[in-house]
Amino acid sequence: QVQLVESGGGSVQAGGSLRLSCAASGFTYSNHCMGWFRQAPGQGRERVAAIYIGSGDTYYPDSVEGRFTISRDNAKNTLYLQMNSLKPEDTAMYYCAATAAPSIRTTCTQGAYLYWGQGTQVTVSS
Repeated sequence: QVQLVESGGGSVQAGGSLRLSCAASGFTYSNHCMGWFRQAPGQGRERVAAIYIGSGDTYYPDSVEGRFTISRDNAKNTLYLQMNSLKPEDTAMYYCAATAAPSIRTTCTQGAYLYWGQGTQVTVSS
């Protein structure tokens, strides 16, 4: 059974940093995608980072490029999102997600994510 558990959210002032963690269990595959999504109240869900497990290829939208970094510690089976230079518009609930396996690389940005965590709140004040 796949489980994803996020942690590391909190409140920070604009310009600050946070690192989110996602502990994954139930995975034994390397050829699939994991990602971070966010959703602010009244807005749609937005993918903010994705990584193709195995190759380590990463994907970011323009809104966070250069500020957010996704990474994975395979030994700990944990996914991270390092967020720097945070802005008030980054305020949202952040979710960790994973695609089914096997998945091709394009799934990271175009496909459906099958497994989701419960989310962790990030609040950035101005």
